[in-house]
Amino acid sequence: MIKKAVTMSDIARSMNVSTVTVSKALGDREGVSDALREKIKQKASEMGYKLRTSEREPRDGSTYNIGIVVAKELISDSSAIYWTVYKDLIEIFRKHNYYGMLEVVEDTVRERSDSSRRDQSSDVPNSIRDRKVDGIIMLGQFSDEFIDKLSPYFIPTVFLDYYGNRDDTVIPDNFYGAYTLTSHLISNGHRRIAFLGSHNAGGYVTDRYLGYYKALLENRIALRSDWTIPDRDRNGSIFKLFTLPEEMPTAFVCACDETAFRLVDQLSASGIRVPTDISVVGFENHTFATMCRPNLTTVDINVFRMAEEAADILLKKIRDGSYKRGRTLVSGSLVRRDSVRNLFA
Repeated sequence: MIKKAVTMSDIARSMNVSTVTVSKALGDREGVSDALREKIKQKASEMGYKLRTSEREPRDGSTYNIGIVVAKELISDSSAIYWTVYKDLIEIFRKHNYYGMLEVVEDTVRERSDSSRRDQSSDVPNSIRDRKVDGIIMLGQFSDEFIDKLSPYFIPTVFLDYYGNRDDTVIPDNFYGAYTLTSHLISNGHRRIAFLGSHNAGGYVTDRYLGYYKALLENRIALRSDWTIPDRDRNGSIFKLFTLPEEMPTAFVCACDETAFRLVDQLSASGIRVPTDISVVGFENHTFATMCRPNLTTVDINVFRMAEEAADILLKKIRDGSYKRGRTLVSGSLVRRDSVRNLFA
């Protein structure tokens, strides 16, 4: 009987690693530690595996790496939600035998005047410039100029939590989420409702403002300009203190949980109790929602589902260069906690 040839899958099973890991180790490619590489090579030799010269490079040209690109200013304590998204993406891609590579970049185009711009090829993420990835997830908001610099590399790309005119984006349903929150306040007897968020800043804040406005319109509640209050500066940094109106509403719909958290602190410092005096709702259901006292009623934006959708689109684009899905909205869910008072009770 002819003895069956040992395969990479056999080696992978014997060492409890993926076939991709074995392939990278035997092909002397990046993505495997030196110690594990030697162990795999030793096991392959013991099992009688014959390494072909052609296996020093992937036969299909694939790297089995996915780049996850995020702007430096978006990775901060107040943006911890992106770390959760990154962790979810890594886990999802691992199940498909891909490695996720995080690259934090500076979207320096935002800061430069036209006169000071230079050749910006050095600003392109290393993983893309050196062709170390099969596809990329662009996590968060980037300038058009920065994104356009990546076009010549023709790498399959998906935009996650990005608000702009690009193919294949995945975003939470901000509009309906804010509509649901505002409707929840109205169902609890509130009709004097303010929006705390820089609604003209674009992106998710504008979408959430429009959802708030729709709920007011449907319930024949007049929109008051003095109850539409900015929450951040031009760079997107949330104010430490907000300029509140002289005539206060009974409830605030906030652009995000961090804004709501800071508002509750400001109200408390002024002797205003939440929710006894004023109700407050946030958006995202992340760290600030449960840090807040009382805990915030908010909308959970289903971060894991967003990561799943982005990964699914990217993997299909890698397999089929003509694949497109367009914009994908991921629905959230209302999370009722202690920051809303029922005025009917």
